[in-house]
Amino acid sequence: MRVCFLVGSADISGGSNVIFQHAAHLQALGHEVSVAVQMPFDEKTLEWHPLTATLTLLPIEEAVPRHFDLVIATWWKTALELHRFNARHYAYFVQSIESRFYQADEIPLQRLVDSTYALPVSFVTEATWIRDYLNERYGKAATLVRNGIRKDLFSSVGKMAAPRLPRGRLRVLVEGPFGVWFKNTGRTITTVRRAHADELWLLTGSDVGRLRGVDRIFSRVPVSEVPEIYRACDVLVKLSYVEGMFGPPLEMFHCGGTAVVYAVTGHDEYIAHGVNAAVAAPGDEAEVIRLLRGLKSDAERLNALKQGALRTAQDWPDWQQSSQLFAEWAQGVNAQPETGSQAAIAALNSSAWADYVAHENIRVRRKPSVVVHRLMDGMLDRIPTAVAKRLRRLRYQAECYR
Repeated sequence: MRVCFLVGSADISGGSNVIFQHAAHLQALGHEVSVAVQMPFDEKTLEWHPLTATLTLLPIEEAVPRHFDLVIATWWKTALELHRFNARHYAYFVQSIESRFYQADEIPLQRLVDSTYALPVSFVTEATWIRDYLNERYGKAATLVRNGIRKDLFSSVGKMAAPRLPRGRLRVLVEGPFGVWFKNTGRTITTVRRAHADELWLLTGSDVGRLRGVDRIFSRVPVSEVPEIYRACDVLVKLSYVEGMFGPPLEMFHCGGTAVVYAVTGHDEYIAHGVNAAVAAPGDEAEVIRLLRGLKSDAERLNALKQGALRTAQDWPDWQQSSQLFAEWAQGVNAQPETGSQAAIAALNSSAWADYVAHENIRVRRKPSVVVHRLMDGMLDRIPTAVAKRLRRLRYQAECYR
């Protein structure tokens, strides 16, 4: 098959990691695989992931003129590009219900995102809740392929970024990007500080300088170095408000630690409160603080959760198993008569876009501050890089002290 994955960005993200794993497996099976990227990228952008050296990544405009057997959108903006491609089959890899990424007052944008789930294409997803959501809301029979994990990399045995703290002391790791409200990274740091953990570390894909109260910061590190950070920590605190099937707690489980998370969508794919991790209701920071203080004071309970996490890790599939299921889905789609009409996809996307423009113009007229925020965000892309970098870092710091 000639397969093309459409991605928004090739930069550091869990979603990109999943796509690269499936793409590399298809390529290893002998298929011709391309990854078409919307955002500009260069060699430095790709340094974080080893598979980018073996995959064919190209700007999306270079991919459009080519012909493919199967084109797979991987987030909502790429779904709006599907009709530009000449392909026998069209598909959508849904990693989350992405309309939830946007604030409640952005109704026109939420409607535009949701329109992509009505497209007449084949669907595949990574989480049970997404599969059920697509079926119940849109009548789509999505194939479920849970994410795998690199067990050769994520293991409890190996190098550590620092020796583990002695019994009775707690080292907490916060993971996530800044500038993405639903990842809640800045507020998570604030919450952990209030719990008085002995050490607080941060692992982030954002370019971050020093942060008050954070003992060590690991910014934009290659994926190969992530396990040694996990192994050195006792607990990962991940307080996202929206997820598909988030990977960092599962990676932490494999590296010998446990996690404290919100009861976010997808957590129940592998997290069980009191068995392998601790779960709080979304937004209940007081409960998170109570849980962390309890883990610090009760070494036996902490160890029991770690042992439960290792048992969960032992039973979880690796990428070979997961990506083989993804390949079987892709081959099954390709074996069918042509799926997804290019004209029908174009008509639906055009109608959804026109609806968005009309309603967004009304929203802007009613709330002029929307324009101001857009101008401020756009300004960062036009001013000198060093200045923009400093302004972004100041914004990231502000997130930690709201």
